[in-house]
Amino acid sequence: MNEIGKNFKETRLAASVSIEEASADTEIPSTALEQIEEGNIGSFKDIFKLKDYLRIYAKYLGLDGDKIIDEFNEYLFEYTSKIPIADLEKKIAEKEQEEILKETQEIRAVTPYLRPQKKNDRTKVVITAIVIIILVALAIIWAIKQVTVG
Repeated sequence: MNEIGKNFKETRLAASVSIEEASADTEIPSTALEQIEEGNIGSFKDIFKLKDYLRIYAKYLGLDGDKIIDEFNEYLFEYTSKIPIADLEKKIAEKEQEEILKETQEIRAVTPYLRPQKKNDRTKVVITAIVIIILVALAIIWAIKQVTVG
């Protein structure tokens, strides 16, 4: 990556273009261009955005963007191939667990059927029964009153 950055910097300086001018023309932040020229990819959170920056910056400087991306991919392969497979598998498993957890949380937020069911509250049942008994008693009293008065 240092070679790519060095190539960018030498090409930019040979064209007598300042970092600020390149930033304004490419709409890439000047700090990102400086990090690219220094070969510091650790400051980029999104590798795909970095690849876009590399392609745009290469085109701006008149370099072959595809060749630059190929060199960058080779660098990434060398860098990532040194990571032990056990670490990669562990990270993949963690990522899958996070996604499963995220999906189940989204489902719970959307569907009421997956919420834990509350236990029947006895007070609601008792109150409902009392109200029904009172209504039946009132209906019987009213019926008796109608028969005896009429």
